[in-house]
Amino acid sequence: MSATLDRIVIVGASSAGLAAAETLRREGHTGTITLVGDEPHAPYDRPPLSKEILSGAWSSEQLALRTPADLDALELDTRYAYRATKLDLQGRLVRLTDGSELGFDGLIVATGVRPRHLPGEPAHVLRTVDDALALKDRIGPDRHLVVVGAGFLGAEAAAVARGLGARVTLLEPAPVPLAHAVGETVGQALSRAHLDHGVDLRTGTAVSEIVAEGVRLSDGTLVEADDVLVAIGSHPNTEWLEDSGLTVDNGLVCDEYSAAVGATGIYGAGDVASWHNPLFNTRMRIEHRTNATEQGMTAARNLLGAGRPFTPVPYFWSDQYDMKIRAFGYLRGHEEVRIVQGDLTERKFLAVYRTGDRLSGALSVGMPPKAINTWRQAIAVGAKWADAVSTAAA
Repeated sequence: MSATLDRIVIVGASSAGLAAAETLRREGHTGTITLVGDEPHAPYDRPPLSKEILSGAWSSEQLALRTPADLDALELDTRYAYRATKLDLQGRLVRLTDGSELGFDGLIVATGVRPRHLPGEPAHVLRTVDDALALKDRIGPDRHLVVVGAGFLGAEAAAVARGLGARVTLLEPAPVPLAHAVGETVGQALSRAHLDHGVDLRTGTAVSEIVAEGVRLSDGTLVEADDVLVAIGSHPNTEWLEDSGLTVDNGLVCDEYSAAVGATGIYGAGDVASWHNPLFNTRMRIEHRTNATEQGMTAARNLLGAGRPFTPVPYFWSDQYDMKIRAFGYLRGHEEVRIVQGDLTERKFLAVYRTGDRLSGALSVGMPPKAINTWRQAIAVGAKWADAVSTAAA
């Protein structure tokens, strides 16, 4: 095994890539591991960017996923501040921005995503530590921040900005923020938190461009701002895979083992991977920290021959004001939402989700972890909806 996989290249130096590298070493790989990252920083944690870093509670040094000594122990060939520009599948080569080429016997693609932008003047985005620090320095009393996009990232940034005393306008094109993901009733409950904290939340409002004075809405209205944060989703970083022969469709298309479809010895992990999850019998691409780590580990093990399907129960969390939001499962495409504990108006509740005849997800707000953990287990075993909710009612 070690002879055929002497050279392993991991493109992407964030949580998925690091997890893959650590797993390779833990599973006994003694050959070369080259870790390529397009930022100049060693692997760091991204969820705190919109919370602890933006609020000033943490310094950037606290983001590090591992100490320098831990990274040294992995004996990695690190290529920070380099971006992959091309994959030569036939020659088994990865080309970098400086024109150099890395030969590989095994490849893990963990290139993540990049923020979507709007036309017009430059605006803030929130993907890297440098993005977070640049925005942090602009937020405070007597400042007006316009946030375009009321998804979880935009909502977290809006909450932090209000906590720092800034005036915040939150613009969302959908009638109910997050309704596509968590349902209208839950989306409305989460939205009320912004209103209660003095955010100017405007739904059904589309932005046509960023201008020097703020943002121009699609109806021509100007919303003035000192700064604008665009949080309208992301693009998977797959451009370097064009013409490689790999299948790309909203990410690198992978099978249930996280193996790239139609290729040998190439795996995807993290935000860039679109894989078939047998637990939910659907293809999904998940942009959550926990999934990135778990998939990086699975990709590494399967590259070494483990042959285990990647069947996680996706998990995410969000902190907004005094709300701790936790969710398990695959909520998108759900057909029914039911509140089984607590009260929506108090923003302390647990909601469960049905897709077809099965329990597909659970979300809690302001509840202790144990309230949702039993639902996670039910999702993991593919519990039928009728059985799950009848047990809860008993």
